[in-house]
Amino acid sequence: MSVEIERKFLVNSDAFIKQASEQTRIVQAYLNSDKQRTVRVRVRGEQGFITIKGQSNLSGLSRYEWEKEIPLSEAEQLLALCEPGAIDKVRYLVPVAQHVFEVDVFAGDNLGLIVAEVELSSEQESFAKPDWLGQEVTGQAKYYNSQLSLNPFKNW
Repeated sequence: MSVEIERKFLVNSDAFIKQASEQTRIVQAYLNSDKQRTVRVRVRGEQGFITIKGQSNLSGLSRYEWEKEIPLSEAEQLLALCEPGAIDKVRYLVPVAQHVFEVDVFAGDNLGLIVAEVELSSEQESFAKPDWLGQEVTGQAKYYNSQLSLNPFKNW
């Protein structure tokens, strides 16, 4: 199992779109959305994945993550077993200096929410912050996808 270290930000403009190297639609839902551990099923483009994540540390920056690619047909079947509240979004990969930001533009019940994440190799690692990066929301549970599936942005 590996440790995921990431920082999460709101996005204040669509300027990132011009810088994006790739975009992919993602549909995901949760077999378990307990904050101690989540079990996610994801369809990203034509690929299926199952992911288990542990609870974040006190800073909200790090948590254990295990992910395995599974056949697309199995991911689609598992989505039917998931808790209500599927997440639908388009993910843009945006290279900025030595990092790649994953910018998620949400649809459906989370329409209007745009969140950027950058994965780091340590909690202290520095990174370039593009102009379109807004307020940091790292560690704020309401921005976790598992929580957005339970309490979507439209209800805020």
